[in-house]
Amino acid sequence: MKEPIVRLEIRGPVGLITLNRPEALNALSTELMDALTDALRKCENDPAIGCMVLTGQGRAFAAGADIKEMANKTYAEAYSENFITRNWEEATRCRKPVIAAVNGLALGGGCELAMMCDFILCADTARFGQPEVKVGVMPGAGGTQRLSRSIGKSKAMEMCLTGRMMSADEAERCGLVSRVLPADELIDEAVRVATQIAELSRPMIMMTKEAVDRSFEVPLSEGVRFERRLAHTTFALEDHKEGAAAFAEKRKPNFHHR
Repeated sequence: MKEPIVRLEIRGPVGLITLNRPEALNALSTELMDALTDALRKCENDPAIGCMVLTGQGRAFAAGADIKEMANKTYAEAYSENFITRNWEEATRCRKPVIAAVNGLALGGGCELAMMCDFILCADTARFGQPEVKVGVMPGAGGTQRLSRSIGKSKAMEMCLTGRMMSADEAERCGLVSRVLPADELIDEAVRVATQIAELSRPMIMMTKEAVDRSFEVPLSEGVRFERRLAHTTFALEDHKEGAAAFAEKRKPNFHHR
């Protein structure tokens, strides 16, 4: 029986999603992106899951869009089918956190997909890049925008204009990734971190994520006001009261996610 192109494994309160097209370095075909969208939605809609981890099978997280599939696409086709927007951006729409566990190459669309996640953990073997210019195209899934916000204009411009790849260590120094881990420890650590997040109050996690994301969209004064209003609403939650009581009683809180 043929293996699914995207695997979904439930590990306690964590959904581990694996891009499973290693023979093509997990190139992001329409079939794969539709399957990824479905997997993310399943996790988002499952009340037992509190966090997702996204990784790739084999030596790549994802080596970019499927160039063979794109080669003969016309402007009219790309526009009418809403290419990229239709089925690439589900990670950005998830209210639950999505962690990218980058195990190898994250190039072009693969780098862009990793940046759509809430934060990136990567293996010491990981490589990041936006090499689209080398095949006569440009980033189209947020590469010129999210990369600039992550690592600054100068480095982002260099990478987008030259196609140079960035090592895991450089990615950590620049702030593109949260941490670099030994390759054989990456998935276990990503699942551990995701489990830690999933065991916290779901409403608090969602609000915190929403507030951090808002900081990239509005001026500081508006962002602080938005954060303040969300912080005020938490006083209405049972988990807020439980967290305070647990702190006072020196015990682990028992959150009920409401």
